[in-house]
Amino acid sequence: MSSFRGFIIKEFKQIYRDTRTLIVLFGMPVIMLVLFGFAIRNEVDDVKIAVLDFSKDEVTREITHKLSASPSFELSAYLNTYDEVRDIFKAGEIKEVVVFEDDFGRKLVRDGVADVQIITDATDPNLANIVQSYTSNILRDYTNSKNSRLQIEASGITPEIRMMYNPELKSVNLFVPGIIAVILMLVSALMTSISITREKEMGNMEILLVSPLKPIHIILGKVLPYLALSIANVVVILILARFIFQVPFEGSYLFFFLEAGLFIMTALSLGVLISSSANNQQTAMMISLAGLLLPTVLLSGFIFPVESMPVPLQMISHAIPAKWFLIIVRDIMLKGSGILLLWKETFILLVTTAVLIAISLKKFKVRLQ
Repeated sequence: MSSFRGFIIKEFKQIYRDTRTLIVLFGMPVIMLVLFGFAIRNEVDDVKIAVLDFSKDEVTREITHKLSASPSFELSAYLNTYDEVRDIFKAGEIKEVVVFEDDFGRKLVRDGVADVQIITDATDPNLANIVQSYTSNILRDYTNSKNSRLQIEASGITPEIRMMYNPELKSVNLFVPGIIAVILMLVSALMTSISITREKEMGNMEILLVSPLKPIHIILGKVLPYLALSIANVVVILILARFIFQVPFEGSYLFFFLEAGLFIMTALSLGVLISSSANNQQTAMMISLAGLLLPTVLLSGFIFPVESMPVPLQMISHAIPAKWFLIIVRDIMLKGSGILLLWKETFILLVTTAVLIAISLKKFKVRLQ
């Protein structure tokens, strides 16, 4: 037991003395969180729009003022004819034109119905949808306050929309829970696989083989430091998410950390499995990045919805542990869900972790022998 304790202490000291490892362990999570929290967003600000007002009455001026007062829009131009719409879009600055029909205010007062057209530059479809949605919400708020009804884009239906769990549609609430899975996979699997293959590459594995340590002790000694550091990273991310990005946390912290610990064990077992197949650090890094990190980012639902993917990719995503962990994290943080609602995802992670641990231990022992 003293040899095992000394081995773990040696691993911690080795990590702390390696500047590059410390940068990956603590610098990369903060950088990724800042990038996804501040730089990569779905919501928009200061989008340049134009207004084509055929009516020029008090009602259209009031609606135009509401649009320009929104932080999402910057009213940059007033148009006089439809012919100007195409030219102003070609210039590339204006992303939306709002068109009010002739005699707009009188029709709205007399009939309770008036037509407004929203024309967007759809060269960027996502931006066009977001801008159109923001404009529709402002028009809808105006009609509700006036007890009247607008026909937006000539559709006779004005739906009532209610957003739950993320009513402001903040992208940070989507990305921050997801970044936890990416960071845990990066720190746990990548660093564990590199750590073990480093021992092979430097010839230290033979020394460990003749020591009193058993294979299971060697594996535990390698993974326990990264288990502790991964949990520390989760704590740091939660603090930054709560106090810097104001991401809500509605669920149980105990349940969250139990699930995080389960996913960390999954990632650590993947790291051990990769190290048993790789003979050098470069190979381990390439396998980890291509086989784990990229699928975690692209196929887990972190950025792109799984439901919108082709069926073959959806089937592949079921085999990615991060997909199930993402569901768990988002439901705990945003919905306050517990084990009764997340038992299926938890069971899948448990089975996956048990299988990966068994395979990685067996393969590691075979390689040592």
